[in-house]
Amino acid sequence: MDIALYVLAIALIVGGLIGAVLPTIPGIPMIFGGIWLAAALDDYQHLGSVWLLILGILSAIGVAMDFVSASFGAKRVGASSLAIWGASIGTFIGMFLGLPGLILGPFVGALVGELVSSKSVLRSAHVSIGTWLGLLFGALVKLVLSLMMVGLAAGVWLLNL
Repeated sequence: MDIALYVLAIALIVGGLIGAVLPTIPGIPMIFGGIWLAAALDDYQHLGSVWLLILGILSAIGVAMDFVSASFGAKRVGASSLAIWGASIGTFIGMFLGLPGLILGPFVGALVGELVSSKSVLRSAHVSIGTWLGLLFGALVKLVLSLMMVGLAAGVWLLNL
C-alpha cells in the first residue's frame, strides 16, 4: 500500500509541475499535497513539520501571486472587468489549443473584453498587453515557486537520509 501512496505522491508532484504552467490545474497545491503525502508516509522522519510549514507558506504565496499578478497587470493599465473576464476565458479556451492557445488565449480574450467595454482598438490593445504580461508574470512566479518547493523538499529529504 505504501508503494501505491508513494506513486500517488510522485504523480501529484509531477502533475503539479505541469500545473505550474497550465492555468486550470492547481499546480502548487498539488505539489504541496504530494510532498505532504510523502512526508506522512515516512512518519515525517526526513521532512518535518518546520519544513512543511515553510513549504506551506511558499504554497500560499504562489497561489496568492497567481491571482494578484493577473489582476495587477490588468489594473495597472486600467483594464475593465470585461477585459479581465475575457483574459480568463481566453486562457481557459487557449488551454485546449496547445502552446499557441496558452500564449494567445489571454491576450485575445482581454482584447475582445476591452473592445466590448471601450470600443477603442488602441486602448484595447494596450489593456490586453498589460493583462497578458500580468498573467505571464504570474505563471513565471508559479513555476519558480514550484521548482523551489520541489528542490527544497528533495534537498531536505536527501540531507536527512
